Amino acid sequence: MGGDVDLLRATLGQVTEVDLMAGPETTVVAPATDAYPRNSEGDIAVLRDGRLLLVWTRFYGGRADDAAAEIAGCLSQDQGRTWSEPFVVQHNDAARNVMSASLLRAGNGDLLLFYLRKNSWSDLKAVVRRSGDEGESWGPETVVTPEPGYHVMNNARVVRLASGRLLAPVASSSEALGEREHYLSVCYLSDDDGLSWRRSAGQADVEKRGAMEPGLVELRDGRILMIIRTQLGTIHRSYSDDGGETWSAPAPSGVAAPEAPATIARIPSTGDLLLVWNNSMNLPPPHGGRRTPLTTAISRDEGQTWGCMRDLETEPEHAYAYTSVTSLGDLAILSYYDAAASRISLRVARVPIPWLCGE
Repeated sequence: MGGDVDLLRATLGQVTEVDLMAGPETTVVAPATDAYPRNSEGDIAVLRDGRLLLVWTRFYGGRADDAAAEIAGCLSQDQGRTWSEPFVVQHNDAARNVMSASLLRAGNGDLLLFYLRKNSWSDLKAVVRRSGDEGESWGPETVVTPEPGYHVMNNARVVRLASGRLLAPVASSSEALGEREHYLSVCYLSDDDGLSWRRSAGQADVEKRGAMEPGLVELRDGRILMIIRTQLGTIHRSYSDDGGETWSAPAPSGVAAPEAPATIARIPSTGDLLLVWNNSMNLPPPHGGRRTPLTTAISRDEGQTWGCMRDLETEPEHAYAYTSVTSLGDLAILSYYDAAASRISLRVARVPIPWLCGE
């Protein structure tokens, strides 16, 4: 989640000292176990008292995307160095699972929790609940994507524009398996602080499997930049100049990538854009490359070019993906999964922003 800028500024004085040119401090917050063989797709919110709330998908029925899972959470009082014991945030009340959580601060101060409700390979919807007490309790569910079909929204994806509009980027397909699997990237828009949602008029499409797992960032000129997972060997990008209503034809961004998710976010303390992706193109189809290394890059020209590349994780036999980015003063706090052998664990990295920027 990008986080509320005023809230982040209010907590800057609480950030513990950190060596700003040291590398990342990484913690396995939710290790894979026999009971929970996959912990993945997380997001982090800054609470009003300075604590961090981490939520993620905790699978208890196996590692597959359709295995039984719930949304778990834990808290940190020291800016992500240590974490509480986990607790259940959202029980699994779907036919398959609930997964892929996003946290966002609403305009009225409420905390919004988005997640996916998966009933089948042709029935997946994004939903949202809201909390007025910093996650202690959650209100009733609102459906973000009411249309039939399979609607994928990655973790840590929903954004609030300067106008107050909320955008939920979704890759939609009639089904996720079989001949009808082809994804169109669209946005669902809310102009009433998340109480109701509608689908954008425009959409983004590319060849092969389609335009998958979109991510968004608002640019300084008011346009919205969408980055898109593809099977074409690069991250593609599309632009909206009307608040997410319509989108330009996707085009290559110039960033080579396998078929894997990428995350884009703005760093409030510098104004730069941060990209996190798998800088790897070394295998044949279908995915075109391993999900390692996990690499960051900085753009000082609103995503036109990227530099200051840093590798966060490099183990060749591991896979790293589904990153969230939360900025807190001179720290970027990232969550992402670490897949090795038959298990998937959730990591959190405290990354000094000057180290990311090469300063």
